Amino acid sequence: MDRGRRFWGWGFEDAGLTPADDAALAARIAPYLAVAETPTAPPTPEEIHLAPSRLTPPAAIAPWCDLDDVARAGHTYGKSFRDVLRALERRWERPPDVVASPPDEAGVVAVLDWAGDAGAIVIPYGGGSSVVGGVEAPTDDDRPVISLDLHRLDRVLEVDVDSRAALIQGGVFGPSLEAQLRPHGLTLRHFPQSFEVSSLGGWIATRSGGHFATLHTHIDEFVESIRAVTPVGVTESRRLPGSGAGPSPDRLLLGSEGILGVITAAWLRLQDRPTFRASAVARFSTFEGGARAARALGQCGLWPTNCRLLDAGEALVTGAGSHHLLLLGFESADHPVEHWLARAVELARDFGGVVDAHEDGALDATATWRSAFLRAPYVRDSLVRFGLINETFETAITWDRFETFVGSVRHATETALRDVGAWPGIVTCRLTHVYPDGAAPYFTVLAAGAGSGRLEQWAAVKAAAMDAIESNGGTVTHHHAVGRDHRPGYDRERSDLFAAQLRAAKGVVDPAALLNPGVLVDPRGRGRQRDERRGN
Repeated sequence: MDRGRRFWGWGFEDAGLTPADDAALAARIAPYLAVAETPTAPPTPEEIHLAPSRLTPPAAIAPWCDLDDVARAGHTYGKSFRDVLRALERRWERPPDVVASPPDEAGVVAVLDWAGDAGAIVIPYGGGSSVVGGVEAPTDDDRPVISLDLHRLDRVLEVDVDSRAALIQGGVFGPSLEAQLRPHGLTLRHFPQSFEVSSLGGWIATRSGGHFATLHTHIDEFVESIRAVTPVGVTESRRLPGSGAGPSPDRLLLGSEGILGVITAAWLRLQDRPTFRASAVARFSTFEGGARAARALGQCGLWPTNCRLLDAGEALVTGAGSHHLLLLGFESADHPVEHWLARAVELARDFGGVVDAHEDGALDATATWRSAFLRAPYVRDSLVRFGLINETFETAITWDRFETFVGSVRHATETALRDVGAWPGIVTCRLTHVYPDGAAPYFTVLAAGAGSGRLEQWAAVKAAAMDAIESNGGTVTHHHAVGRDHRPGYDRERSDLFAAQLRAAKGVVDPAALLNPGVLVDPRGRGRQRDERRGN
């Protein structure tokens, strides 16, 4: 946490685009979309003036509570297009009254006890990288707000080499986690795009999708047990390799988005660090041909580490080429993987893929795309500063509906861009994860905005895309989580009975609805009436 974090946008102050980078980006986009001549300047700390805090921390926890305006502004939003745009407009709606950063689990208990006494809302905060409104306060609840920042719970507490597992605190960020495991020759090997600026507890709470495109796609597969603090006590599941003893308590916390407890630690299954790697890139004349090859790879049992399909638009925008590209990769800590790659290449060719014999091209395209992938959030911030709309949304669908589904979502998104006057625009698609029974399409939208109307344009396009996803049988999110932005679609996706079950579970562990109220489900009483109005 020594590097300066941006309070208004993604990542670190020293890692964004330089003015020269911004100019080059604008020049690259200008032939396709109208960009502002001068990008909006980011806000400075001196410009932040928030309403005074309504809370006074007790003396016992005051040393690690921050009432500073910049700290409060930095914990107001996540890092979506909407969040960055509001920050650039110097709009800090519903900021937390206090940012509490406890040094240990006892401190987390103390914050929840104080919140109960003060009648305050508590919003668990890992890295703040949410792109779905998952860390901002509700607008229909006027209670004071505490942002519970867990970054100080950042240690690997115990390593079990025999079982290849580790007990890890929930606030640790990706790079620190891997650095602490490296001396043991082990790795979690879970690398979401937010890896540098997100925490283990956040990954678990949002069911993060990571490095592996097949087999071990979500953090779920690595969780051995979870420990969490609730307003009524601490809960911890038994550490086991597997169990058939009733519904899994871990499954209740996986994806709970902070409403059922604050994840303070977890046992995670680890892996030996890979030493053997091989990769290739297959070019396709159609996106559908590449998807059929991906389906074959997902069903053949090879389990490639990387099996990501980029449409031609995505490849072009990221500088990886001008064809539809299927990026393939295998890795192992035990054995060479060239044989597995060779069979994957054969499958790709069976579906019309062209694979260069010389592997340098594959390495170049993969490296180019990976670099663009990791840098994309910083590029997004610059695009927003140049007056553009830049949004992403992801989903999952079974193979039998895949082609119709992708076409319908593309059409709905492009139509919405035209309807709101944000055309011409660019809508690209890639597959981030591949399963035997389906895949996870990930869409990116880039369009010219209408100045002060960009939030309204964004809302209309987002709603149209979500409606198309839901009506065509997809999920409102594959790995970004629900938060507040996807709540309407989630209300339609889940069943009435499950909504009632989730409300009941929250009522047991959080009877005063202190924890992130309004995310996933509303509390009983007033919340039930709202759920019914939303169709549950």
